[in-house]
Formats: sequence, C-alpha cells, structure tokens
Amino acid sequence: MSRAPFLVAPLDAAHDRTAFNSGSEPLDRYLREVVTQDIRRRVTACFMALAGGQRIAGYYTLASASLLLADLPATTAKKLPRYPTVPVIRMGRLAVDQAFKGQGLGGALLADALDRATRSEIAAYALMVDAKDEVVAAAFYRHHGFVALSGLPLTLFLPLATVNRVPKNGHQSL
Repeated sequence: MSRAPFLVAPLDAAHDRTAFNSGSEPLDRYLREVVTQDIRRRVTACFMALAGGQRIAGYYTLASASLLLADLPATTAKKLPRYPTVPVIRMGRLAVDQAFKGQGLGGALLADALDRATRSEIAAYALMVDAKDEVVAAAFYRHHGFVALSGLPLTLFLPLATVNRVPKNGHQSL
C-alpha cells in the first residue's frame, strides 16, 4: 500500500503561501493576506493539503454559523425543532492549486472537512457552503450530495447525519 501524497494539517507560520495559485485571485489573496488574521481572531480554522512535506496543494476553511430554519427546504425544516436558526458549520473557502487540479483533491478536501464536522463535539446540523458560481462550484457541491437552500441556489448544505464516516487509522492524509 502506497503512502498518501497529501498530508492535511492546520495552517501554521511555516507554510509558504506565496506560491499558491488556484487561478482565483480572491481565494489566493485570502490565503496570502487575510487567513492568519481570521485564525488569530478565532473566526475561522484553515486546513492545508500539503504535498511533499510543505507545499500547499489546497486548502479549506471552516467556521461556525447558523441557518434560518425558514431558508431550509420545507421537507427538511419540518423534521427539525422550531428554533429560528439551526447551527451549522460553514466551509468558507475551498481551493486547489492549479498544479494539483484534476487529481480529486477538491473532493478529498471536502471529505476531510465533512469528517472534521462529524467528529466535532459541538453540535451542528449541516455543513454549509456558498458556491462562487453555478457552473463549476455549485455543480461540484451538488455532485457530492449538497442541496440548495430555498430561493438561494448558490447556498448549499449537507446534513451531517447523512455523512458516512470512514474510520480513520489516526492519520490525517488524503
């Protein structure tokens, strides 16, 4: 059995973010210039897929959030308590360096985020994302089982109770 080519780890100062190029300037700028401040302020957590030890192949961010119960599809909302909001985990960003595109890394990072969300000791109903566009991003999330909120086609969610967790052997590798 071969060793996985990517190791997933929280962002730290040792990671060189300057060479990361996803092809999306806002995602690249966020990683280079903003994410450290957001981590320090405790408004997000950032996880890196590292290739060859320290090269950033991709990243994603997670933060706590809430959804209005009224924004969920009626069939979903009727199964939940009648609180005004439902706790969720928001994946704020997901990006893969262009050198690693087409290798399934985006899906693997999403799976890692779902695993972290399902293992959390803090309750959350779903993982929520705001897709940047309909053609690529929203289609990617729908392919992985996410459902759009009522009237918000680019805001999608996946109930964590539906996620099949794969037992891990203690390693955080993809």
